[in-house]
Amino acid sequence: MKKGQISLEFMFIFSIILMMLAYSLSNVTFTQESQAVELLRVDASLEARSFANSISNTISQVYAQGSGSKATTYVTLRYLRNSDSLKKAFNMTGTPQIFISYQSNYTYVAIVDSTTRKLYFADNGTIKKNVFRALSLYAKTLNDPTAYDPSGSVTSGSNTYYGIVLNATQLPNKVKIVVEWNPDRNEMWTFNITSSELRININPGG
Repeated sequence: MKKGQISLEFMFIFSIILMMLAYSLSNVTFTQESQAVELLRVDASLEARSFANSISNTISQVYAQGSGSKATTYVTLRYLRNSDSLKKAFNMTGTPQIFISYQSNYTYVAIVDSTTRKLYFADNGTIKKNVFRALSLYAKTLNDPTAYDPSGSVTSGSNTYYGIVLNATQLPNKVKIVVEWNPDRNEMWTFNITSSELRININPGG
């Protein structure tokens, strides 16, 4: 009888320990997943901001040098071209896309969901900020769909912004940014996927 009682008590305690262990492991796994997602979001955000900075800095260089000048910058991308990571990090239901535009002295690089294509400038409680910008010396607002290729649009509230729209998987590992000031050509932003080049022509007088 005593042996039976001891066995039952032991099994009861053992069961409690197993449940506590399972609960603990579940919490640790959940925490690790949350931390991993947050880290992915931070890494992608930093890369988007760096990409925008590189574009703006190259534009500023050409603008400062004057008409006929040209400059080239190379940028390596890792997180912005990883569709699965972006989808997880920004809680997307559609295809992760990258939006590139130039508005009011700023280069904008945004990580958007193909199903909504919305810009979130701040954390609204459920969705993190997904648009990043970098200031340039060149004072221009280029909100014209014909100035971008491939062209697309995103929205923020009642506002529509035009720019280059690419699926994240279309981005190359290394992007060549070429900016020139050719007064004989119109303002134009072209992303050539085949050659991995983002070509920009500025025309302050045009």
